[in-house]
Amino acid sequence: MVAVCAAHPGARPGDARYLAGPRIGAIAYNALHILIAPLVLAFAGQVLGNSTVTAVALIWIAHIAIDRALGYGLKLSTGFQDTHLGRIGR
Repeated sequence: MVAVCAAHPGARPGDARYLAGPRIGAIAYNALHILIAPLVLAFAGQVLGNSTVTAVALIWIAHIAIDRALGYGLKLSTGFQDTHLGRIGR
């Protein structure tokens, strides 16, 4: 993982999922960057009265929101740079 990031400046640790190919990488990235999972987690945290679970969910939601604000949308199977918001870096 460290070698991948060192070999590709600007790569994020999560980019390693693209080593399995752009289709698998897009599926993995998108599965963790849609709001349903952290919203369910936040609800569960509230129902169970677990503030740690709720905090993790809110941090996850903030991460997704920041990604969107910076132009990192849901990935297309054509490559990491291709998102539903357009191509990254243009």
